[in-house]
Order: sequence, then structure tokens, then C-alpha cells
Amino acid sequence: MAHSVTFTLPERDLGKADVEFRVKYDGSVLGTLKVSKGTVVWVPKDHTYGYKIGWRDFDTLMRQHATKES
Repeated sequence: MAHSVTFTLPERDLGKADVEFRVKYDGSVLGTLKVSKGTVVWVPKDHTYGYKIGWRDFDTLMRQHATKES
């Protein structure tokens, strides 16, 4: 039961394109995390559209719901 995360680098400046991380669990795709200058988008597997959140709201979400990492 290991997670696997892969990513694809865009062929243009990062500021103009998302960096995509494909996240797998036990070999099955969970979804794709798209990171850009303005937002983070989680697209679950077999979905066309994702869940978008701005960086400020992402910071708040992580502080409220994630465990601390040293």
C-alpha cells in the first residue's frame, strides 16, 4: 500500500502552465494535482473538472485540517 506520485513538466514557463502531479495508490490513479501561480486544483480520476482553491485558502485549509510535519 504505497503512494506513487509522478509529474510532467510543461514545455513553457511555469508561470503560464500548471505543473501536474499524478497521484496513485496501490497502482491505481487517485487523481491529478495541478499547481499554478494562482491556484491548486485537484482532479479526481475519471473526472474532467476538478476542485480549485486559491493559495490563501489552501494555506488556511492545511493549517486547520492537516497534521504538522517537522
